[in-house]
Amino acid sequence: MTHGSLEALRSLALRHLSPEDAETWAGLLRPGMRLAAAADSGDVVGRLGGLPVLPVTSAWPEWDGHGPLSFVASIDCARVPSAALDVDLPPAGALLFFYFDGQLDDGEAVVLAEDRESWAGARVLYVEAGEEVAERGAPDGLTPYPMVPLTARTAMTATDPWHPSVRTAFAPDAPLGNRYDHPICSQPFLDALWDFDGGAGHQIGGHAHSVQNPVEIEIAEAVLDGEVSWADPRLSEEAGNWVLLAQFDSDEAADMMWGDTGVLYWLIRPEDLAERRFERAMFTWQCG
Repeated sequence: MTHGSLEALRSLALRHLSPEDAETWAGLLRPGMRLAAAADSGDVVGRLGGLPVLPVTSAWPEWDGHGPLSFVASIDCARVPSAALDVDLPPAGALLFFYFDGQLDDGEAVVLAEDRESWAGARVLYVEAGEEVAERGAPDGLTPYPMVPLTARTAMTATDPWHPSVRTAFAPDAPLGNRYDHPICSQPFLDALWDFDGGAGHQIGGHAHSVQNPVEIEIAEAVLDGEVSWADPRLSEEAGNWVLLAQFDSDEAADMMWGDTGVLYWLIRPEDLAERRFERAMFTWQCG
């Protein structure tokens, strides 16, 4: 929801919350890696768009029955300041993100977390250091996005008051995903957070900047097949099992528009991240 320095975010909280509540809230902040267009080639940690560098033995990712996925972004893990994060990124190699963006069918097929048949429409590939790789041209029918080199900086990130972790800290009996009677849900505090930083942006790790309800709840609903209500504690528990791997915002320079200026999100369980099981990452997207 918001990113900045720990000191700035704690100071903001103290203007709206009691010292005890402000300290509790600050303790829920998580470090993330914010990505932005790089002005200096020496600072590049990844890129949006362009053509992917894939293992020579790997096929271009496809959604069976629909066609190849578009290449969205890549991250050079060796250049990421991963020691400053609280997610276990690989120390080397590259992460590549692909998404079926509608170029081939004019948007008829949509990738949705709640639709298991569409899960193959988004993919994360991990290319290990030392693999033989080559730049791959885009399959017929796909126009690559313009390449935008990315630089990184670490920042503390905050999430919505109705995120399960925050709700548990301040109102564990409140309905999941809704406001509750606590100053942390007050409109002045929410407005202050939005005014401090209202943009989603591109990010690795940290709290996701959800455009709508927390994306962790969307993923939890999907993996539980939509069979539990929001009042069921299993949904909150499952939502807590997922962390943000990456989010990629709509970006004019890269000619990327996800719905109505939306955001693409990939989440993963920490144990799968530690074991490099990126095929188990889950995808969702949101727009205004």
